[in-house]
This record gives sequence, structure tokens and C-alpha cells, in this order.
Amino acid sequence: MALNGGKPYIDKGNIRYFSVEQDKEEFVWHRDDEDRLIEVIEGQGWQLQMENSLPFLLEQNKKVYINKNVYHRLIKGYDDLTIKITKV
Repeated sequence: MALNGGKPYIDKGNIRYFSVEQDKEEFVWHRDDEDRLIEVIEGQGWQLQMENSLPFLLEQNKKVYINKNVYHRLIKGYDDLTIKITKV
């Protein structure tokens, strides 16, 4: 059940919303064309896994830097996830 033109999220400006109702298969390994800083606004139990690393818990009000062209994926949590994305 893709939400946004085949993507498992909805963007509203620099805010991105992920529904816990999405199938876990929608959260695929991918890489971005630019560096990004993400901050969790709300959502519990979601994890981020970077290439060649173990997953780690995304915590509210904590920032995570993701380098461009580094493979990563989300692992679904317990409720909806809302993040702020800043391209750097």
C-alpha cells in the first residue's frame, strides 16, 4: 500500500510521515542523493539500519546524520512515525 507515488511515506515540506499500517516490505534498502539530518518528532519503536551496521532505535528529539549514497532502511515500529528532514 504505497502512499506517495509508490513510496511508503507522505511528505509535507520537510516533514515526512510513515504509517505503521504500511507493509514492512515497503521499507526497502535505499540511498539518498544528498546528506540528510533527520529528527524524530514522534513515533515509538522505529529503528534505522545503516549499511554494514546493526539497527538502532530512533528516539524522539534525537538527530541522526545520514551520508549521501549510504544504503539504509527503516524498520517499522509500534505506531506512526513523523520525522523532520534537513538536507545538508
